[in-house]
Amino acid sequence: MPDQTPHSTGAPQPPPPHPFADLPLPRQPRPARCLRVVVADDNPVVRAGLTALLSGRADIEVVAEATDGREAYEAAQQHRPDVVLLDVRMPGVDGISALPYLVRIAPVVMLTYSRESEIVQEALRRGAGGYLVHGEFTADQLVDAVRDIKEGRAHFTPTAAGALLAQLRRDPAPAPTASLPEGLGQSSSATAYGISPSVNPYTQPQHAAPAAHFQPPTASSAPISPENLSQVQPHVGESSSEWTSGRPAAVDRSRFQLSTREAEIMDLIASGMNNQQIAATCFISEKTVKNHINRIFAKLHSTSRSEAAAKWLGVVPAKGTGLGGVERD
Repeated sequence: MPDQTPHSTGAPQPPPPHPFADLPLPRQPRPARCLRVVVADDNPVVRAGLTALLSGRADIEVVAEATDGREAYEAAQQHRPDVVLLDVRMPGVDGISALPYLVRIAPVVMLTYSRESEIVQEALRRGAGGYLVHGEFTADQLVDAVRDIKEGRAHFTPTAAGALLAQLRRDPAPAPTASLPEGLGQSSSATAYGISPSVNPYTQPQHAAPAAHFQPPTASSAPISPENLSQVQPHVGESSSEWTSGRPAAVDRSRFQLSTREAEIMDLIASGMNNQQIAATCFISEKTVKNHINRIFAKLHSTSRSEAAAKWLGVVPAKGTGLGGVERD
């Protein structure tokens, strides 16, 4: 019986027609303009982490990194970013010194380990649009803050918000004026409900801080240039006396001779963080944290975290002749 199977000719068979070939292709959405960011921090690990985090978002682009305030200013001039993330303590020109120059170019968010209320308040006086303390926000919250700052919506982590609230409560409130809607702020409204007017609510407490002496640059100021910027106070610690004039002297931590990283870790210890939390916040291993703490204990002549924190915060005199303790496993 003859074979009925058709013999293959060896020629490739054409693919079947696509069932939707006659339909128009969908129009691709036009990509929106990315949010351009400059990241300024002297810690290379922090810079790399922030850059990787922000660059992973489709609508954010890190256009430059900087290691101090001067580099941040030069990068902002060159790239004209939408937002600048700025550390406080950096060698050369620190973040607080560079801040009034940077805010003339772009909104600035302070992103730092520095949680002292005086620094928070001075940063806000000099034009910062937000203040975020490391360890008090998530990655998504940081991204939201960057997006919101561009739109003029401020962001503060709990420490910064607490410092701002303390400042508002401490400073004298302005007397009610005619600018308030009718019926608001009148003494009769309080007395009608039994609230005694014997205490003046606008009396400034004796411990209240005086107005800051710093005035941001104005149009009549000298032209801004890298040369002018390099003459600004080079270190936050050296210029802090200006902010605390009339207040009790701040704790002089320079005598401890801690490195920048050690000071950051000591701040976190004083805030109550354990080694695991510090490691996660600083992007380092717990072993590295322990090594830093051992050196901190030696420099502060302390044998425990609580003793070191007390000396760091100025609760007890920083005196001692011991060799310091050791952070145990």
